[in-house]
Amino acid sequence: MNNTIESEHIADVFSIDYEGRGVAKIKGKTVFIHGALPTERVSLVIEKERKHFSEARVIKVLQPSVERVFPKCCHFDTCGGCVLQHATLKAQVAYKQRILEEQLEKIGGVKPDEFLPPIYGLEWGYRNRVRFSVSENEQGVFSLGFKEKYSHSVVDIKGCDILPASVSDILPELKFVLQKLVKINGKVIYVECFFGERVTVLNVCMQNILNKSAQELLKRFSDGLNQAGSRLWQIWVKHNKDQAYPVDTDSQLSLDYTLPEYDVTMPYLPGDFTQVNMQMNALMVNRALSLIQAEKEDRIADLFCGLGNFTIPMAKSGAQIIGMEGADYLVQRASKNAFLNQCSNVEFKQADLFKTDGKTIADWGRFDKMLLDPPRNGAYAVVKSLHAPYLPKRIVYVSCNPATLARDAGVLVGKGYCFKSAGVMNMFAQTAHVEAIALFELY
Repeated sequence: MNNTIESEHIADVFSIDYEGRGVAKIKGKTVFIHGALPTERVSLVIEKERKHFSEARVIKVLQPSVERVFPKCCHFDTCGGCVLQHATLKAQVAYKQRILEEQLEKIGGVKPDEFLPPIYGLEWGYRNRVRFSVSENEQGVFSLGFKEKYSHSVVDIKGCDILPASVSDILPELKFVLQKLVKINGKVIYVECFFGERVTVLNVCMQNILNKSAQELLKRFSDGLNQAGSRLWQIWVKHNKDQAYPVDTDSQLSLDYTLPEYDVTMPYLPGDFTQVNMQMNALMVNRALSLIQAEKEDRIADLFCGLGNFTIPMAKSGAQIIGMEGADYLVQRASKNAFLNQCSNVEFKQADLFKTDGKTIADWGRFDKMLLDPPRNGAYAVVKSLHAPYLPKRIVYVSCNPATLARDAGVLVGKGYCFKSAGVMNMFAQTAHVEAIALFELY
């Protein structure tokens, strides 16, 4: 059942869901309300009726929450990115903490001994990595921005406050250049931006191989950006699934980020997975390492290790660290990062962690401790396959999806682990995305 209707109601909002929608009841049926906050009374219109719930949007806030603020962004009503701009930062973090608690109890049937103090981070200008959508309609109207809420349409943005100002400010000029690029070289699929310590890279993904005129256009754009400000810029180009390459091959600068507390520098390439919020990443690494308590005599597994974001700082303890990752090219790059940071007590291995079984665990041998940082679908195969005598005495689990964290937490508790602590880290301010961390110890 998926009927689109419009009927007006008044409701009291008692909670918020993982998509940032207010939750209310109308005649016993759950209603998810776009634009509503907990404790508010709102006038709403139901847009879709489904079998077990309804979807609605706010027409008017009759009794506002004390946490309601006016959204900073002029695109808030249409853009699908920052769905919580109408709430204070403190309230956003509290909502995310509540979502984590509810998911742990509902899905995993578990509760930690304590909830860690939340980590807040920057409210604006924090996003160091972003992908812009590009579209051109039948009338030739060109759009550069982000996907509309619950739609594939692109919201044409003039700027974005969660980006560094130097990136947000060039968006009108970038759009103008891309319009020219489409005319001389064909479709632009998307544009990525990577904001490194020393250089900002724009990575343009094209449907067609770059021709000479297009290359000259992008080179002029890059030169103009570098002449206009103190920030250094590079333009890279990617053709479908081919490896990205710089338009200006003379540039010697590369992307990197630093973790100064551990004297770590991490080079990366456009397209690599890195955390979108480097300030919060440093705080997250600090918390993870304080929880895992690596000691020199430990043998520690870092699973889903990527470029070594946790592995290499953890190696500074002197412990023997084994990092595992599914993509072989990431294993090679992580190994280079370890060499660059003079970490000889680190080894990286390729492993399909989603196919982990009991034999895999035995083949790895005994680990004293384990750090998990899986993608959104979690680490179920790993935690399900853990068995004596190969159970690490301590597991730190970093998660970008509280639902799969809750599922996996239930499995670990069932294997005899004590769920010591959990907490949220506001990696994605203004959005509904929840980043969390949890600690498990054997009884």
